[in-house]
Amino acid sequence: MSRWSNAIALAAGLLVARPALAQPRAPQAPAGQANVTLPTVVEHVDAVYPPDKLAQGVDTTVEVLVTVERNGTVGDAQIAVSGGEAFDAAALAAVRRWRFSPATRDGVPIRARIRVPFHFAPEPHPPVPPGAPTDTPPPDAAPSPGPPAPATKPPASKPPADKHTHAHGEQPAELDSGLALPHAVAEPGKPIEIHVQGRPNPPRRGASDFRLGRAVLDSAPRPTTADLIKSAPGFHVMRPEGDAVAQRVSLRGFDADHGQDIQFTVGGTIPLNQPSHIHGQGYADLNVLIPETVRSLRVLEGVYDPHQGDFAVAGSVDFDLGVEERGVRATASYGSFDTKRLVAIFAPAGQSEETFGAAVVRTTDGFGEGVRGSISGGFTGQYRFELPGDLSALVHLSSYGARSTVAGVLRRDDIDRRIVDFYGAYPDTSARSQSAAATRTQASFSLQRTGDDGSEASFGLWGAYGTYRSRLNFTGYTQRSRLRPTWAGRGDLIEQSNDDGGFGARASYRTRRYEAASWLKAQLTLGADAEAHSIDQAQNLLEAPQNETWDRRVDTTVRSLRIGAFVDALFTFSRWARLRGGLRADFISFDIDDRLGNQVPAFREETHFIGYRRTAAGIAWGPRATLEVDPLPSLRLFAAYGRGYRSPQARQLEEGEQAPFATVHSYEAGARYQYEPARLSATLVAYETRLSYDLAFDAEEGRLERIGPTTRRGLVAYLQANPLTGFNASISATFVRATLDSPPPPTPENPTPPYVEGQSLPYVPPVVVRTDVSYRRALGTFRGKSLVARAGYGATFLSPRPLPYAQEARTVFVVDASLGLRRDFVEIGVDATNLFNARYADTEYVFVSDWRTSDIPSHLPARHISAGSPLTILGNLTFYL
Repeated sequence: MSRWSNAIALAAGLLVARPALAQPRAPQAPAGQANVTLPTVVEHVDAVYPPDKLAQGVDTTVEVLVTVERNGTVGDAQIAVSGGEAFDAAALAAVRRWRFSPATRDGVPIRARIRVPFHFAPEPHPPVPPGAPTDTPPPDAAPSPGPPAPATKPPASKPPADKHTHAHGEQPAELDSGLALPHAVAEPGKPIEIHVQGRPNPPRRGASDFRLGRAVLDSAPRPTTADLIKSAPGFHVMRPEGDAVAQRVSLRGFDADHGQDIQFTVGGTIPLNQPSHIHGQGYADLNVLIPETVRSLRVLEGVYDPHQGDFAVAGSVDFDLGVEERGVRATASYGSFDTKRLVAIFAPAGQSEETFGAAVVRTTDGFGEGVRGSISGGFTGQYRFELPGDLSALVHLSSYGARSTVAGVLRRDDIDRRIVDFYGAYPDTSARSQSAAATRTQASFSLQRTGDDGSEASFGLWGAYGTYRSRLNFTGYTQRSRLRPTWAGRGDLIEQSNDDGGFGARASYRTRRYEAASWLKAQLTLGADAEAHSIDQAQNLLEAPQNETWDRRVDTTVRSLRIGAFVDALFTFSRWARLRGGLRADFISFDIDDRLGNQVPAFREETHFIGYRRTAAGIAWGPRATLEVDPLPSLRLFAAYGRGYRSPQARQLEEGEQAPFATVHSYEAGARYQYEPARLSATLVAYETRLSYDLAFDAEEGRLERIGPTTRRGLVAYLQANPLTGFNASISATFVRATLDSPPPPTPENPTPPYVEGQSLPYVPPVVVRTDVSYRRALGTFRGKSLVARAGYGATFLSPRPLPYAQEARTVFVVDASLGLRRDFVEIGVDATNLFNARYADTEYVFVSDWRTSDIPSHLPARHISAGSPLTILGNLTFYL
């Protein structure tokens, strides 16, 4: 334990180390009240810079009159000096959650009213040089390019009456003084001021850098965390293999399968992608997170940020966890297919939004003939706390487990002949033996220090352990044993298992912003991350119902190490243009113990002991750059370039091979326009992505196999608006042409590959349209309590998707909707997914199969489907305590 404590102390010391800054002095009691001690803050919540004001760069101050009760709670908070409606609301929302050590008179707690100023700035607050005159504004105090802040009304000589005066029988003492808090700025001759730097952070990296908050995420039902990303432009989420297998995801021309082309992280620290997973490279099971605890998403489509590492080929998604409404909340749900779900959230009042605990359990029979049932449970807990030296720390722990039965795929011709129902499963024993089970536990500890001069240092440690086991049959009865070629026709039930233990660290340091000239500022960020994994995996063929192994395909242990480093620079030219760019480099090494390598078939003479041990390594380089120009206060133009990579599947490497990374080149140009009177934001992007080699699903082996290089070109249009209080709408349309540049050559094992040069890539829709609309308003009162109603829906349209062998999937249009009514601490609601009960295929494939549904089996590729869920309705009852 001493070694761990010394390591943490050393990390904290490195973060604290910096040039000495002037520290704010403790507030003194006003003159004439020498026997009075001022309130001191015990717990505080940071105010949030309104995200929709960032583009305007508004710099303003809000002053709040706060009544501190004798027990240290905030009894009342009123605006004394307004900085605009959005900024006033942000200041009030934060200060109402503060907790104080109360003011005292002669040692006796008293009610007191204090004045708290909040300074909202889109950029870091500059430090005031020692000895600077009090009436001289700092250099960066020049007006921002956006419209001026609303005129402020001078505070009255006497503060407004306190609505709690009569209830408590005591007029609060007037203590017009500031407070010393983290990130406060002490200016000579002025009260201490709370400085609020704009969110989100980090800054945008191109036009395809989208931030989705709860206003969008709450618009439609979100049964799983993966469903949250449906609202991002170009995304589509499917679940063809049941509730215990990671969702299948596609993004603007990429069939990312279970995560191979999208980097998923939690809080920018914990990676969710698992390298060299048996079921798919970059496998990412998002079910480890509870959707109600996701505060916002950062979706960066493309690879333009040096922070993006492995698997950021199509882009990256970072989940920001937090619970905005404090207190205890419990929701019980029941509905279609005997689905039951219970979620409980504990978010202690007075703590930051990042501090909470949540647990969920769920069980369902699933739609169809009882072959899609599942059971699952999960827990997520976080605690944020302050440390000396302006350090903030965050501890995270999540754990999740699930098991489900799987219906598998059905041939279209068998459905058309009514041999099997669209929502059913083959009666065959092998088909009815499909199932999956998975667990994941992850933990992290991170430290962060943000200086008032714009500098920032962060350090994080994480560890995770995940298990996976599935039994899936895609092809029926086509396989032959590789060990005993005479064994055949015993069922293609593929068993896959993957046990992955990983740990890693991330660190970065951002300097203060340097002024090289009156028109040029510069800032530099340096960072590094590392992760190591130990992976045991196996793949076998089983004969149902006893699950007897009749062929062994994989038995491997992989040890992998990845070390990444990056440098990122920001150059600001006046206030009208910014250039962000840098370089990333990643080193990856593998040690593979393939215990079935160099296999000796039964019909050959044994000449050696089986096994193929090997090592491989490689380095990937990735320059990235983004240019922003603001020709108008409401218009921003973008241009971006980035080079990224995807690490290889370890089992495919040879001894001493330079790891053949799949390299991606991303280009984009776009514009974002904001019309503040209607709170409207519009984005238009044109992009191109070139990938050195791609992967496609192989049904015979139930995993991804390599195909040739590919190119994607397309357009993205995204519109967000909330013109009315409580109303929020967003719509996106993504158009893409994704083609295969060079297909794999024919082989003796596969003389007629399903891919030809120039064909459209399979499984990815050329057009994806997504709409989310929500509205929340008060309907009036009932027995003295407000009634608040909410309604929302989300709609997804997919154009026909190309399939192998010149086939095409059908159009998909699905609508989800949600309604709710809340009075005080009780809310009732209903969620409906696939509201119009559309009959659609969640996923379609084309491959050869034999399910023994005809006397003469066909060896021609046939279309197969995995059915999408029919209309599902859940009733919800929520208690807020």
